[in-house]
Amino acid sequence: MSDEQLVHRELELERELIATTFRHKTGQLDDTTRLGRIRKDIARVRTAERAREREHGMQSNALRDRYRGSFRPGQSTEATPAQAASGGFLKGLVDKIKGTE
Repeated sequence: MSDEQLVHRELELERELIATTFRHKTGQLDDTTRLGRIRKDIARVRTAERAREREHGMQSNALRDRYRGSFRPGQSTEATPAQAASGGFLKGLVDKIKGTE
C-alpha cells in the first residue's frame, strides 16, 4: 500500500467512525463492537504511517499533511473483497442501467 493510500485509508476510517458513532448515539447500531474495531484499525494505520515517517526522517503527521488534500470521500482506491468477488462497484451500476437488478 502506498503512502497516499495509507493516509486515504485512515481518513476513510475516521469518516466511518463518525458515521458509526452517530448511528450508535441514535440507537441504530446493532453491533457496538464495530466502534472498537474501527478505532483499532485507525491506530494500526497511524502506527504504519508513523513508522514510514520515521524511516524517511520526516516529522510526525507529515504524510497525513501531504496527502490529506487529495482525499475524496467515497472514492476507495481498493475494492473490498465482497466487491471484487461480485464484479465490483461498476457491475452494480451496469445492472441498474440494464434493469437486471
